[in-house]
Amino acid sequence: MSEIVVTAQGRTETGKNANRRLRAQGLIPGVVYGASKETASVAVSPKDLAMILMSASGENTLFDLELSGSRRKVILKDYHIEPVQNRLLHADFYEVALDRKLTLTVQIEVQGTPVGVKTQGGLLDFVTRELEIECLPADIPGKLAIDVTELELGKHLRVSDITPPPKVTILTELDVVVVHVVTPRAEVAAEAAAVETVAPDAAAEPEVAKKGKPEDEKAEKKDKKEKDKKDKK
Repeated sequence: MSEIVVTAQGRTETGKNANRRLRAQGLIPGVVYGASKETASVAVSPKDLAMILMSASGENTLFDLELSGSRRKVILKDYHIEPVQNRLLHADFYEVALDRKLTLTVQIEVQGTPVGVKTQGGLLDFVTRELEIECLPADIPGKLAIDVTELELGKHLRVSDITPPPKVTILTELDVVVVHVVTPRAEVAAEAAAVETVAPDAAAEPEVAKKGKPEDEKAEKKDKKEKDKKDKK
């Protein structure tokens, strides 16, 4: 993989007004902290960071931040985006030590079309979209893949079904469901409506039985009276 270098400028002014002036110049404020050196306030190009975020490994990309003639190996730890125009506003860079493991989250990539969708009319429900992992900085994977091709209707795959790269440890609990194939909601709603339609008739039966019991008792009393009259004669 080619080495990625992002150039940063040191900054001394902070606060909202200083940040506005910085953005007017086509830069955004940022902070570098982590492994060995002191925290530093920097300014960087949002275009450089956008390129990293759109890459295969996204925010887990390991790259060099060049500042004052020296380079610091970092990852993009956090960033803020303006929601209306979707512009980067601020970035936090975490300096890593290449011999120390990191704990971070990685997205899951679903591969294939489930047989439960293709031939059984189901829908794929993507329940868990990212996992927590641990690895050395140089071993950070872009994504973790899970093959759903053989997944049937009503079946699921768990974290334990994902095979991570050799030097990556998954920290998320292995019994967590990642994906499953479910019955479409329209069919479930139709079945529920059918049950509701049948239910009132079934519930009415005990009431009819209760109403019939007094009539039986009256008939028995009537027969007894007629029998007593015959006996007296």
